[in-house]
Amino acid sequence: MFGAACPARGTSAALVLPTVNTTMMSLHLAEISKQVAPGAHAILVLDGAGYHGTAKTRRPRGLVVPDTITLLHLPASSPELNPMELVWQYLRQNKLANRVFRDYRQIVDACCDAWNFFANDPDLVTSMTSRDWAQVNI
Repeated sequence: MFGAACPARGTSAALVLPTVNTTMMSLHLAEISKQVAPGAHAILVLDGAGYHGTAKTRRPRGLVVPDTITLLHLPASSPELNPMELVWQYLRQNKLANRVFRDYRQIVDACCDAWNFFANDPDLVTSMTSRDWAQVNI
């Protein structure tokens, strides 16, 4: 599951995909770009997953980043700085844990249901992903 959230607008974008790699990450970035408000620019906070790239490599070969998105790479070993880590923890603990799945389709459905539960509650999106210290004043 790839997911991103905008705490300021209480919106989100996600894809449930069969693999995790640079091609799938490019699809996710394209999905996020569809949710960026007209005239706005998104800053996407990323950890050090190989398909994200790093501050040193900027982006892995083949990663397509839309013009409406800037990637902000976190320092190594700093998951506490990534607001989405709380979302993943919440979904695992409240929607996806302690279940046995019959097949792949049931896993995909459960992931979609879990994300939609989160995404359909703008107050939850905002409360889980806002960081007072990360405000930008323009």
